[in-house]
Amino acid sequence: MQATDLCFSSIADAADKVRTRELSPVELVDAHLERIDQTDGRLNSFITLLADDAKAAARQAEQEVRAGSYRGPLHGIPIGLKDLYYTKGIRTTVGSKILRDFVPDYDAAVTERFQSAGAILMGKLQMHEFALGATSENPHDGPAHNPWNVDCVTGGSSGGSGAAVAAGQVMGALGSDTGGSVRIPAGLCGIVGLKPTFGRVSRHGVYPLSWSLDTVGPMTRTVRDAALMLNAIAGHDPRDPSSANRPVEDFTKDIELGVKGLRVGVPKEFFYDVIAADVRAAVDAAAKVLEGLGASVEETSIPVLEHSLTISGAILIAEAAEVHLDHLRTRPDDVGEDVRSRLEAGVLTPATDYIKAQRARTVFNSQIARAFESFDILLAPCGPIGAPRIGQSSVDIDGRPEPALALLSRLTRPFNICGVPTVSVPCGFTSEDMPIGLQLAGRPFAESTVLRVAHAYEQATDWHARRPPV
Repeated sequence: MQATDLCFSSIADAADKVRTRELSPVELVDAHLERIDQTDGRLNSFITLLADDAKAAARQAEQEVRAGSYRGPLHGIPIGLKDLYYTKGIRTTVGSKILRDFVPDYDAAVTERFQSAGAILMGKLQMHEFALGATSENPHDGPAHNPWNVDCVTGGSSGGSGAAVAAGQVMGALGSDTGGSVRIPAGLCGIVGLKPTFGRVSRHGVYPLSWSLDTVGPMTRTVRDAALMLNAIAGHDPRDPSSANRPVEDFTKDIELGVKGLRVGVPKEFFYDVIAADVRAAVDAAAKVLEGLGASVEETSIPVLEHSLTISGAILIAEAAEVHLDHLRTRPDDVGEDVRSRLEAGVLTPATDYIKAQRARTVFNSQIARAFESFDILLAPCGPIGAPRIGQSSVDIDGRPEPALALLSRLTRPFNICGVPTVSVPCGFTSEDMPIGLQLAGRPFAESTVLRVAHAYEQATDWHARRPPV
């Protein structure tokens, strides 16, 4: 198999070959380092590349597998981490100038779990500064570039993770999702992005943005691969006060069960108020695919969705301002202009607005819970547009100019408010040949059902099999 083909293998396929010794972790890592060398000058996915460390880890993994000490499906698999996950002895910049030389003295919980699983860390990935933005246009590191068109944004804030996975630089990566930061770049880069239930994965050692919204999630090229990564990182962690004490499960166990008999709801409010025609058509076609596979698909009403942006915006920006208050007081000029302006707005947010938003969140969550009494899955577009160009401020929708950057996170935020598991899967391409993402959300801790539906859709289509030009 050629090196490029290796880089576009699924984790599941590569793991089988590593387990049977048909494929060496050394060969796999070398192929990915070659791919990074060929492409990162155009993509700018990495903040810190760990080539020597990765090679050493690959040699160790090869020795372990040969000795019969195979650890499981991530053993010897090249992955990347968004640069807000703590890595002991390796700098963690959070995409900022202020933390440019910050070197943690301990690992994040997910870093530990990947190490235990034998995964090989290729490096720390590009992101929007402090994870507060939907484009990954970073004033300190330059923008991350979309491998489908390098003149376009990757989405954010996990943009380097999205680009690296889509371009075959790594086989899987972690992003973080506060208002859509896993799903937005997954949708815009044509890959799978899973936001698990709030509390499913430990946030210990993850630089915070919003304590009541932050979520850890995998980004991969297939749904099964996302399940394999979630298997490795899910589970209770007493070091994280928000960690849910839930039994560990195998998220691949039911992935082949299909969708026959499942009920899929399509909310009529909010998601289609502002949307490009080609995105709407792709999402409508995806709903028909699920219906053809045996699911019941019907429109539903969830009126509180209309308040999503107000609720999410007030909570996120107030909590983010609290996290970065010292930075604003001591080093405001070292924070990028777009992020600084949002944080300053957060500082000025009255406590009464924050409290009102949290009260409204209770009502919001109650209506979402009622919707899940009638449906197993809620279906919606991941974003209303494909990836805009870097620096583009507006897009035309139905003859009206709309703010491009505000649109990117518009449709992902509702599922952060209620904290339910939500996945983005590729469902088509725009008229400009940029990927379109489909969101599938499920009941709390029903990741297995969400992944099952996403896998069924993925296997019935070929969007996930396409490779970007870079």
